[in-house]
Amino acid sequence: MELGSSSIGPSFKAANPPVRISKNTNLTLRRGSQRFSFRVSAVSYKEFADSALEETRKRVVLEPSPLQERYSSMTGLDGKTQLQMLAFKSPKIRLLRSMAIENETMQCLYDLQVFDFAGFMEPEYDTPIFCANFFTSANTNIVVLDLNPLQQLTDQTDYQDKYYKNIMSIYHKYDEMFPWGGKLTAESIKFFSPLVMWTRFSSSQDKHNALFSAFLEYYQAWLEMTIQVKEEIEPSQVRANREAQHKYLTWRAQKDPGHGLLRKLFGEEKAKELLRDFLFNGVNELGTKTFIDYFPEYQTEDGTVSDKRSIIGKSFETRPWDSNGLFIG
Repeated sequence: MELGSSSIGPSFKAANPPVRISKNTNLTLRRGSQRFSFRVSAVSYKEFADSALEETRKRVVLEPSPLQERYSSMTGLDGKTQLQMLAFKSPKIRLLRSMAIENETMQCLYDLQVFDFAGFMEPEYDTPIFCANFFTSANTNIVVLDLNPLQQLTDQTDYQDKYYKNIMSIYHKYDEMFPWGGKLTAESIKFFSPLVMWTRFSSSQDKHNALFSAFLEYYQAWLEMTIQVKEEIEPSQVRANREAQHKYLTWRAQKDPGHGLLRKLFGEEKAKELLRDFLFNGVNELGTKTFIDYFPEYQTEDGTVSDKRSIIGKSFETRPWDSNGLFIG
């Protein structure tokens, strides 16, 4: 399957990001001899989702996913915390979904915000998975932003040339502001591309504005891919795409680092439901293989899945790709 004559690349200029200031920041302005002070609210990730959906609707006909009726909001164990969810689909996009934990109660009790936005294609297309996972607390921000590949990119492949070669400039635009965030396990790195932004930073207006711009540029590049990609008609390739996506979903549903937070907020039963049925929907629909089928090294003596994050024991403390996107380990 090829993408047609035009190359994939960032076809849009990111919109000018709105001004965002961290929570409880006092902003002072001077006009002549007068002094004006006012307090501004916390960073809002709702605008990230709204902007992505606005960009999508300009070029793609979206309709609500069947998941939207079942998952729109959820109340936490405290009776106050609200989880907000959105779910859409299109003829090519199997699921475009958003999850946000972002309200004054959460900020007051736990002092954090969570944003998880993802796009998954139908198996007839081998387009990467859009992945944006943002965690913001009082002291730090943890960000993963990537176009997760359906094929492992530790070796140079046609898939990498097809989807990433022409858009590496997006990563380099932000790499100084958002440096590598520390250790990633060898198991996890298989699901990332050389475009990945994995970073930690302290909150500031400039950083959040830059993150908003990066989010939109990555998303616009992914959206352009979904528009240009041609449907695969070879049954074996469709099956390969389906299994690759199912393997990814199976890994994320089992090993996603957000599981602990969801369990704390909503209980273990609801946390597992959210992971398997909403966040990584497709685990039960796209295939029948289990986590152990894909990752037998995680099987314990009693046949259950090990809780360890890594079995290999290797991690990458620095970025394992060079500036051209070549894996150097």
